[in-house]
Amino acid sequence: MKNNTQNKKRNWFRVIVKLFLLGVFLILLFIGSIYVGLWGRIPSKTDLSDLKQAEASLVLDHNNKLLGKYFVFDRSIIRFNDIPDYLVNGLIATEDARFYEHNGIDYPSFFRVFFKSLLLQDNSAGGGSTITQQLAKNLYGRENHGLLSMPVNKITEMIIASRIEAIYGKNDIIALYLNTVPFSENTFGIESAAQRFFNTTASDLTLSEAATLVGSLKANHSYNPRLFPERSQFRRDVVLQQMKKYGYINEATRLKESNIPIEIDYHKFTYNEGLAPYFREKVRKQVSRVLDSINKTDGSTYDLYKDGLKITTTLDNTMQEYAEKGMNKHMERLQRQFEKAYGANAPWVKNETLIKETIQKLPEYKRLQKKNLSEAQIMDSLRKKTKKPLFTYEGDTIVSMSTIDSLKHYLKFLNAGFVALEPNSGAVRAYVGGINFEHFKYDHVSMGKRQVGSTFKPIVYTAALESGMEPCTYFSVKEVTYTDKDGWTPSNASNDEDDPYMNYSLEKALSRSINTIAVKVLEEVGIAPVIAQARKMGIVSDLPEVPSLALGTAELSLMELTSAYTSYVNESVPSKPYVIEKIEDKDGKVLYEYTPSRPLEAAFSETTREIMIAFMKATIDEGTAKRMRSTYGLTNDMAGKTGTTQDNRDGWFMSITPNLVMGSWVGNDDQRIGFSNTRIGQGANSALPIVANFVSRLNENSDFNNITKAKFKTPSEEVLQALDCDPDKRDGFFKRLFGKKNKEKAFGE
Repeated sequence: MKNNTQNKKRNWFRVIVKLFLLGVFLILLFIGSIYVGLWGRIPSKTDLSDLKQAEASLVLDHNNKLLGKYFVFDRSIIRFNDIPDYLVNGLIATEDARFYEHNGIDYPSFFRVFFKSLLLQDNSAGGGSTITQQLAKNLYGRENHGLLSMPVNKITEMIIASRIEAIYGKNDIIALYLNTVPFSENTFGIESAAQRFFNTTASDLTLSEAATLVGSLKANHSYNPRLFPERSQFRRDVVLQQMKKYGYINEATRLKESNIPIEIDYHKFTYNEGLAPYFREKVRKQVSRVLDSINKTDGSTYDLYKDGLKITTTLDNTMQEYAEKGMNKHMERLQRQFEKAYGANAPWVKNETLIKETIQKLPEYKRLQKKNLSEAQIMDSLRKKTKKPLFTYEGDTIVSMSTIDSLKHYLKFLNAGFVALEPNSGAVRAYVGGINFEHFKYDHVSMGKRQVGSTFKPIVYTAALESGMEPCTYFSVKEVTYTDKDGWTPSNASNDEDDPYMNYSLEKALSRSINTIAVKVLEEVGIAPVIAQARKMGIVSDLPEVPSLALGTAELSLMELTSAYTSYVNESVPSKPYVIEKIEDKDGKVLYEYTPSRPLEAAFSETTREIMIAFMKATIDEGTAKRMRSTYGLTNDMAGKTGTTQDNRDGWFMSITPNLVMGSWVGNDDQRIGFSNTRIGQGANSALPIVANFVSRLNENSDFNNITKAKFKTPSEEVLQALDCDPDKRDGFFKRLFGKKNKEKAFGE
């Protein structure tokens, strides 16, 4: 009986041993199948020795401050030497305390997790993955293998981790990990996370900020410092506790840092959001064209979204911020004025023809039309309400609205453009293409061409001076009907110029923007010389060969016109605007660098230049732009010109300082919708405040004293004498009595 019992025990023991050996064999066979690639290819040491990750290309301003990024994954690569010690220590203390003791696999931790998690179902055991294993997961992701997904992926990561450790040193592994690990909001790598959440670089993170980002790795959504600050702060304190536990910081430091509230400085780098989106889109297009002509050493082409290029632009981040804030502040107020002035009779509400024609241009209308639907069916479809994101100055909102209602909503919005150029180089320092890039993609600085109104008059007067006309030449303000131009009678915007016997000097005529005199000056100089003058000043757009050219019926882009104005402070030479200074690859090799083209010849004489500056200074001091002084209190040395087009469709303002030339435009994208009255539609009210707000902010920052405190050169004695005359004079008694009464004539007569 005893022998039978012993035999049974031996048999059971043999069975257990055999089962154990079979299990070990199956496990080894399973591991071997993974190792040889039956569950998917595992990268070799050769593959791992040349790790390449898609890296965001950086867009920098001219001071090397980050402006934006182009990326598939928001990742920026940094070196280990640029990572603060406390960031590394916090990572190790929290994620892998024995990092420097193992070779990629922490077996004690692994078996602890294996038994507690898998056998005892204890979820507090942790993940058990080393930093190197997590790096393997970051680099190659995980695949779905059904019920075996977890063991297959874990073993795969262990194999990859051991190979990584055989190739790279510990510092290199830390750098690779921090460059690839995903943080909150689809942000990859510590550098991008530092930029997004704290508007700084990884090397400049404080201990508290570093601990916050390390803490978010446990669950990057749940511990997002922007969305869940209290939860994130609790997790940060856990990281600090771990650092104290492993001797990286002392108790005093832990307490000090734990008492610091988390303060984020959030900067989101996306296509639609962030600083200067219109400018970044312009840069993107230009960079793409440049890269088309450049190949890598292996013959492949550069990828703007993956190759980690560094693009240095001309923009100044601070000036750009001032420009955007200045525009938004003014346009929100102007939009209210605009809508209130129309009231219930607004064209986007009452003008059925305009609304219908606009509807018929919609892509959705054309799509339904191709389905051979009737007009009634199409309109019924367009009246169906759905949830739509809606732009307002108070912030975007989601509302239930039909396509037609949405069209009417957006049809009412005024848009705007602003650009600031450095006149001696053409460098673009600020660039705002519209009121909101996400909802209004059209670039009103470079793409849009609109009638320029009275901002063209300085070109007419420049041509007149170049033809030999004296600054103290006087012209009558009275209206003239040109019989050979279909009875066209140019008139003045203000009733102040209704004295038919009053004569203005060129300076007063320009500063007060007298239409009747501008046409008379053009008549005397000739249309062809005026167009030739415009060409010399860099204007290439078509110019109508008609007398109304003097009143700005030409259609130009804001960039083109602003560039022409640079000639007044650039030794009479128009500068050529540019936006990219250089492009480098991720190793610092220069792929492209801007080289100024051969400067154009002077567009006019120095004497003419000095006289025109004097004319346009008078516009600011006492003419149509005097609210720069009276309303905004600006004392800067400044010249400029306002402009308003027919039916108040466009408002313009061009402003010149010795070291910066600025242009602004305001109007509705649909040219059939103008301002309801000149009081709010004139350039002095619609466009001038954008520049005024911008300059006001510059004045508050001493860093821009070279712009704000710059002075125009004192004109020569010859010019001062030429300008020394009364601004106006009235016809004497006999001239009024016996002078020519006929108000009709042929143009050029």
